[in-house]
Amino acid sequence: MSGYCGEEVVERILISPQAIASRVAELGSAIAEEYRGADVRLITLLRGGTFFTADLCRAIDAPVRLDFMAVSTYVGGRGGAVRITKDLDDSISGASVIVVEDIIDTGLTLNYVLGVLRQRAPATVEVCTLLDKDVRRIVDLPITRKGFSVPDRFLVGYGLDLNGRLRNLPYVGTVREDVLAP
Repeated sequence: MSGYCGEEVVERILISPQAIASRVAELGSAIAEEYRGADVRLITLLRGGTFFTADLCRAIDAPVRLDFMAVSTYVGGRGGAVRITKDLDDSISGASVIVVEDIIDTGLTLNYVLGVLRQRAPATVEVCTLLDKDVRRIVDLPITRKGFSVPDRFLVGYGLDLNGRLRNLPYVGTVREDVLAP
């Protein structure tokens, strides 16, 4: 096989493309049923969340609007101050907001974003994440919908990256420990 496909860093496939597609379809159906007729806004944190959001949006059989935020949270690999680097383009006042995340671990970044969004007077705010790494949770968050609980491992694929690469893998995989060693 030619090209860079991730085999050299992926230890094992944790969640297959088929399992992802099935779970995304279930989440989309549940959102469509619960929010039919509402002004639904899917808000995604860039960049990793775009893969999940694109598939989730297509799985929701109801009108939804998309918007994006980007935040900077890590300086030198350590937790730091959260800073919004790209804000929403549209008002969310009165809207039913669903924050769509690829993965939640400590919850610090998402907690900050939820606080910012709540100040903008949406009708509701909920969280839908594909992956929940709750063993690392520092902040208690209201996660309404989740795709999968995952172990405390470095993951790549389906939006998750290793140094900006491997987001495009169609599955979620664990990274070999020797690749991450200093």
